[in-house]
This record gives sequence, structure tokens and C-alpha cells, in this order.
Amino acid sequence: MEDTAAATPIVTLTENAVKEVKRLQKVQGLEGTALRLGVKGGGCSGLSYTVNFDTEAGPYDQVYEVGDIRVIVDMKSTIYLQGTQLDYQKDMLSGQFKFSNPNATKSCGCGESFSA
Repeated sequence: MEDTAAATPIVTLTENAVKEVKRLQKVQGLEGTALRLGVKGGGCSGLSYTVNFDTEAGPYDQVYEVGDIRVIVDMKSTIYLQGTQLDYQKDMLSGQFKFSNPNATKSCGCGESFSA
């Protein structure tokens, strides 16, 4: 799929998620890279979320921008992630990305895997 920043977002990012992605890009020296979100088989509920940085989009990737962050989602993952919101939550000890996925019929207790 053609790289288009005007494409409709598959996954939206909260303000906290945008801030954390930018912070991670900076501390890891990855400014200018895209946030790649996806789904793979595995986890206690059958599917697991993937969050990585990437420099290139493939021909079947959906590419769009959220809060000055380029987001890439592969075509296979779009059916599982459509309408999902990515948040970043922090407490006194740690922080983590949290997916709020309307397509998930079941999620595990840790929130890192789901079934659809």
C-alpha cells in the first residue's frame, strides 16, 4: 500500500502514548523512525501485540501519522487492531503500553495477549 500520512488511523494513540514513544525514540537514538504495531500468534490468549520501531514500510503496510509519529501496521494485523487505542500508563515503579481493543473477545490478565 502506498505511504500516505492522510490515511485513517487503524490504532489511535493517547497523548501519554505519543509522549512515551517520542521519549523512547530520543533515548534510543531512533528519531525519525516509525512506530510499528502488529499482532502475532502466541500468548496465553492466542494473539500477542507487537510494538517496535522500523525505518521502512512494506508494500502491504498501512502508514499514517498520529501526533507527529509515523505509525505502520501490516495488512494482516489491521483486522485485529482496527479501532484500537494505545495508551501509556505509569505508576510509581514502572510504566507500560496498554492496548484498548474493541475486537478482543478475551484478554489475559497481563493485557499483552488476546483472542478475537
